[in-house]
Amino acid sequence: MAVQILTDSTSDLTEEELRELNVHMLHMRVIFEDGVYTDGVDITKEQFYEKQAQAKVLPKTTQVNPQEYCDTFEPLLEGGDEVVAILMSSRLSGTFQSARIAKDMARGGERLYLVDSLNVTIGEGLLVREAVRMRDAGATGAQIAAALEEMRHRVRFVAFIGTLKYLKMGGRISASTAVLGTMLGISPVVAIVDGEVKSVGQVRGKQKILSYTLDFFREYPVDSRHCVMFGHSRCLETMEAYRDKCVQALGIRDYAWDELGAVIGTHSGPGCYGVAYIGLK
Repeated sequence: MAVQILTDSTSDLTEEELRELNVHMLHMRVIFEDGVYTDGVDITKEQFYEKQAQAKVLPKTTQVNPQEYCDTFEPLLEGGDEVVAILMSSRLSGTFQSARIAKDMARGGERLYLVDSLNVTIGEGLLVREAVRMRDAGATGAQIAAALEEMRHRVRFVAFIGTLKYLKMGGRISASTAVLGTMLGISPVVAIVDGEVKSVGQVRGKQKILSYTLDFFREYPVDSRHCVMFGHSRCLETMEAYRDKCVQALGIRDYAWDELGAVIGTHSGPGCYGVAYIGLK
């Protein structure tokens, strides 16, 4: 009996990574004013940010219904395999509840293990990578799910928003705050707290961004047994410089990166970058 790993497209794993890791993906949908697009299928991340720049209304992600989940689960279960599904935080979407309903609907659902990641984007992707590592080491579906449910509370994610345009469009800050913040070079700081993306502060200038990150790592020390993930939205060079400084300052040995997708990108826009890792506490 093999263990199949499934995630959704909010984990922001690329098609190449999915093939390398042998992971299956359920693609979410993104709603723009001109229609509905399947994330990673008929809209790439580059196209997402291009359309977002032209949009007058912020895009939204749609909830996956139980039948769609059931149709995804059953082909993976029909050969007798176990399936571990690592999904976006239930605090951000109702899709996890749909997955729970689908588990009861699906043939072979007793071999399906659902993991509420309490994360999204590179934090969720980090848990997928851990599931793959455990699968490849011979762990069962139940063992993987139990380990992830403990580990998810130790995932730390912090990111820095480079433009205030989309926070203003979404009504999260006022127009005057956006203008003043842009003039002063202020970057809002967001983190995942109890499964939700929350504003946790602001910094002024790129040097302060690195200082904030190092302080964050000191407060929540990294568990060096696991990979550290960096992420960005259309600002690869900026993220690479940030990553290199973090790696050097903290002695990080195992790291990777992905581009942030629709869930974070809707509110951050381009120019956002940050880090996710598994902490010791």
